[in-house]
Amino acid sequence: MFNIANVKAAPSPDLLTPESSVMLFVDHQPQMFFGSSSGDRTAIINATVGLAKAAKAFDVPAVLTTVAAESFSGPILPQLAEVFPGQEIIDRTTMNAWEDNAVVEAIKATGRRKIIISGLWTEVCIVLPVLSALGQGYEVYVVADASGGVTPGAHEHAVERMVNAGAVPVTWIQVLLELQRDWARAETYLPVMDIVKEHGGAYAQSVIGAHAAGPPARRPEGTPPRTGAGPLTSMCTAFEGGSGRNANRRAGRRGTARA
Repeated sequence: MFNIANVKAAPSPDLLTPESSVMLFVDHQPQMFFGSSSGDRTAIINATVGLAKAAKAFDVPAVLTTVAAESFSGPILPQLAEVFPGQEIIDRTTMNAWEDNAVVEAIKATGRRKIIISGLWTEVCIVLPVLSALGQGYEVYVVADASGGVTPGAHEHAVERMVNAGAVPVTWIQVLLELQRDWARAETYLPVMDIVKEHGGAYAQSVIGAHAAGPPARRPEGTPPRTGAGPLTSMCTAFEGGSGRNANRRAGRRGTARA
C-alpha cells in the first residue's frame, strides 16, 4: 500500500547492479554470424564488445560459451575474447546452454540472480536458456542489440516470447549506464566514458567534452542541485536526441504547430 511518508531517494531493487548481476555470452561465433541477418552484423559486434567491456569495468562476472567450436561454428569472436584474456570458454554440444552442466555451474558459482544474456541466434540459443533460467527462478535480461536471429522476424518474435515469459529486454548502453547510475562514482567514470567514446556511435561525440572535465563531485545531502550542463546532462541530451540539429528540428515542428 502506497504511503507517501515512506518515499525516499533510493534506487529500485529491480535495477541492475554490479553486485547482483552476471553476464552470459552465448555463441558469438563466425558461423552463427554468417546465418544472422536480423540486423547489421557490425553493429551486433560493437554492442557485444561494448557490453563485455561494461562487465570488465564493473567487475561483473562473465560466462563465455560456444557451440561446436571445432567442428562447425568456429572460435568465439576475437574482439570478445580479448576483453577476457585467459578466461575459460565453455564449448557445448547442446543448443540450450542451460542443459550444459558446466555453464549452469559457472552461473551458480557467481551467486548472482540477475542474468544479462546476449548471443546468436536469438530464436534458439537465447530463447532456450532464457526460458530455462526463468523457470528456475532467475531474473533474466536479454541484450537485444548484442543478439541476432536468422531474420528480423525471428529475432523480434523470439524477444516477444521471452518477454511474455518474464524476461526483460535491454540494450548494451542501457546496461552500461544502469551499472554506473551516478556520475560521481569516480572509480568507474573514466572507463565508462572510454567505452561510450569507442562504442557509443554518434552518442559518443556529445560526451567527449564532458569526459575532459572529469567526474562531478557528489552533491552533499541537503544542498540544492546545480544547474547547467555536465556529463550526465550532455549524455542524456544526446540519448534523447536533444542536441544540435535534432533539437532545431523539434523546435521548428513546435513553431509550425503553433502557427
